[in-house]
Amino acid sequence: MTTDFSAKIPKILANTEIPILGGMSNAKQPIIAPSILNANFLNLQADIKATELGGAGWIHLDIMDGSFVPNISFGAGIVSQVRKISELTLDCHLMIERPEQHIEAFAKAGTNYITIHAEATKHLDRTLNQIKELGCKAGVSINPATPIESIKEVLDLADMVLIMSVNPGFGGQKLIPYCIEKVRKLHTLKPELLIEIDGGITLDNIKLAQDAGVNAFVIGSAIFGTKDIETETRKFCDILCYANFSDEG
Repeated sequence: MTTDFSAKIPKILANTEIPILGGMSNAKQPIIAPSILNANFLNLQADIKATELGGAGWIHLDIMDGSFVPNISFGAGIVSQVRKISELTLDCHLMIERPEQHIEAFAKAGTNYITIHAEATKHLDRTLNQIKELGCKAGVSINPATPIESIKEVLDLADMVLIMSVNPGFGGQKLIPYCIEKVRKLHTLKPELLIEIDGGITLDNIKLAQDAGVNAFVIGSAIFGTKDIETETRKFCDILCYANFSDEG
């Protein structure tokens, strides 16, 4: 029988600490955030469960509109269904134009983090405040060619910064090397900031990203494109010297 976790988590969340598996997370702990964009949607519950058993702390949800990025993915309806089957922190990455028009729907769907692109809204400060007012954590993301300086004024407002290490829109791309230097620059500018990276993260380069200052790692095809999702997730966790998995089957 499917367990519905939505009753345990308010539809619009209190602006509290980051929940992981029903508890609280230290933002300095490394976090594996598998992106379900690369999962098998005919077997989505089992795929998500496998990442949980492997040690994932978050589930990353890539929302694409076919305008800001060239691909289309899914919307708040899928997010609400994922909320019903998992207690993990839901990390919504809105790769959409005019995100301010859709934020409330994703908050009501039960997400914990809502991240918007600095390039996608004319009113970044207002939109980040809107996210917080709805009880979610507010993240801001920038594309590879967008400089850190473009978000410097809102770093004290954002709960997280997501550095895109590929050009957004498609999975399976290779990490753009200069994005690691962007992470170092951001970490030096604000050491206490929660930094997430998205794009091209593999077993071979995840430690490089961690050493640069990344706390949260979005991983798609390198987990969901393998035959054993649980084992592959655990490999990433082991590299980061962090495991958050349960022995319960």
